[in-house]
Order: sequence, then C-alpha cells, then structure tokens
Amino acid sequence: MSIDTTFYKRCIQTLEQALELLQQSEADSINYDMYRSACVKEFEIILEQTGKLLRKCLKAWFHSPKVVDRLVFKDVFRQAAHHDLISLEEAERWLEYRDNRNNTTHDYGKGFAETTLKLLPRFIHDAQAIEQVIQQCPHD
Repeated sequence: MSIDTTFYKRCIQTLEQALELLQQSEADSINYDMYRSACVKEFEIILEQTGKLLRKCLKAWFHSPKVVDRLVFKDVFRQAAHHDLISLEEAERWLEYRDNRNNTTHDYGKGFAETTLKLLPRFIHDAQAIEQVIQQCPHD
C-alpha cells in the first residue's frame, strides 16, 4: 500500500497558484500581500508535511518505528539521503528550506516573506519530486 499524498499534492498546487497570482499582482496592492501570505503559509505546511511523510517512508529501514518518530526534522532528511530516497543535494536544499522557516521566529515580516518567495520555484520543484518518491515508499 502506498502513502496517501493527496493533501500534499493539493498543497503544492495551492502554492503554485498563489505564486502565479502573486507574480501577476502589483507589489503595493492588497492582493500582493494576500498572495504573499498564502505562499508563505503553504511553504510552511508543505515543509512540515514533507517531514511527516518522509518519516513514514523511513520506517522501513529502522528496527523500530519509535526510533524514526524521535528523529529531529533535519535528521529525517539526512536519513532520507542516506537511504537514497533523495540525493545529498536535495537533502541540503531541504535543510536550507528548514533554516529559512526557522528564521520566522526572528523575522516574520516582509524580509522573511521576500526571502521565502525567492526559494519557491526550486522548493515547488523539490516538493513535486519528493512527492513522487514518497508514493513509491513501502508502507504498511
């Protein structure tokens, strides 16, 4: 049985649409602010969902599911690369995405949002690629 990625795919589609509408909006408009906020929120949701879904994938390589459940976020991606679910380069990008997300505790304003927006085209591509990997993972 494969892992259900329906919600995950929908989040990626939502992010793609929000980014497209953001790029069509005037930078000083309320629409720009609204779509920027939507992009940031979807970025956060996808990032968290990626970690959760990869944990499900990794359980096949560990003697106990509890060991996987205790992995911190960054270790999930390191283990995914170790088990060839993703490349080292992909793992590094996911760690950068996480670092960017962690910066929200210091700057949850325009600066963070604009930095996040620059990451989104590659992030979307990486999320789509990892969704395909997750679908192929063995799962109970």
